[in-house]
Amino acid sequence: MNVNIIKWVDRRVGVIICRVLSSWNALLPDPRSKTVSKKILFIKMIEQGASVLAYSALTEAISKVGKENVYFLVFEENKFILDFLDILEDKNIIIVRNSNFTTFLRDIYKALRFIRKEKIDSSVDMEFFSRASAIISYLSGAKKRVGLYSFTSEHPYRGNLITHKIHYNPYVHVSKYYLLLVRALEDAPMNEPLLKIPLEQVKVENPSIRISSEVVDRLKVKFENRVQGKRIVVLNPNASDMLPLRKWETSNFESLAKRISDHYNDVLLVFTGVEKERIAIEKLTSKIPESSYINLAGKTTLDELMALYQIADVLVTNDSGPAHFASMFNVQIIVLFGPETPKLFTPLGNNVHVIYKNLACSPCVSVFNHRFSPCSDNICMKMITVDEVLDKVKSLL
Repeated sequence: MNVNIIKWVDRRVGVIICRVLSSWNALLPDPRSKTVSKKILFIKMIEQGASVLAYSALTEAISKVGKENVYFLVFEENKFILDFLDILEDKNIIIVRNSNFTTFLRDIYKALRFIRKEKIDSSVDMEFFSRASAIISYLSGAKKRVGLYSFTSEHPYRGNLITHKIHYNPYVHVSKYYLLLVRALEDAPMNEPLLKIPLEQVKVENPSIRISSEVVDRLKVKFENRVQGKRIVVLNPNASDMLPLRKWETSNFESLAKRISDHYNDVLLVFTGVEKERIAIEKLTSKIPESSYINLAGKTTLDELMALYQIADVLVTNDSGPAHFASMFNVQIIVLFGPETPKLFTPLGNNVHVIYKNLACSPCVSVFNHRFSPCSDNICMKMITVDEVLDKVKSLL
């Protein structure tokens, strides 16, 4: 489904459903004080990088109830990162397809039946004021439901479906917020807004994974013998279709690639992306010697893409999922931020280098506007120059 359609339905139809369910919920007894968390469901259907940032939250939940009792509801295209993290049982990852609205509703129905059959008692809503996730959490039958709540703020309305209400703090990194959600399950609801603990006590870690040598060798075959003795700089010109404002101009990537190629004889430029971007990447490499680059857009499997991050020296990317995937390896990562703030969404790890202009209007994408920015001219990205990105690449090489 189109992202804008999903947002529109969530905003228009979701409000009505939340209001109806909240009215019904007001007639029922309060279950909060009688429930001990034994099975925990995480709900995070969109944004691939979020699963990496949720690593500490997942491991804490596992330490509380055991691996076999932690579940995750996710869109089909975002499941792969959970497979790489390899900390949940595959049968506990609940898939929802969103190719069309009918399929989405059918899969949600099946998911709710499965969740109720498993008698999951606690849910962790990781979405930012999404109505759909709050509705799913309520209909799951979980007695404990933790998530963001507006309180006296003018946040997006999603009813009174949450039992353990977290106050939205726009100064807390998302990885810590996810961990706070899990800890809120064990806190007393009368302490609202949750959680009243020092942030110094909220320690998160970044996952580290290792791709097998077999997959690395399979990837190197696609380099057509051009990788030997070369340093690898990966360029990811794409950004999520959800937020096209995050894209650095394609012409900038073209100029950056040419100047790296002109400056270094021992660097292989590797372009990544999905299949539909392949032709566009071919155009931007027209002025670069063929021996200096390889276009892998649409030509790698997901495990091969991870293997690329494992053997690469530098990655240059817009603020998107690949930055978070690469943070699990030792590659140096240059992330270009604009309409969102790195204070909340920067990848974890010691190898992350952010370029951000910190304009007065940034971030213009937030939970307060349903992530619908009024901006039609992303000056925040246009102000990032090829010179400064090139200088950072050189310093890291």
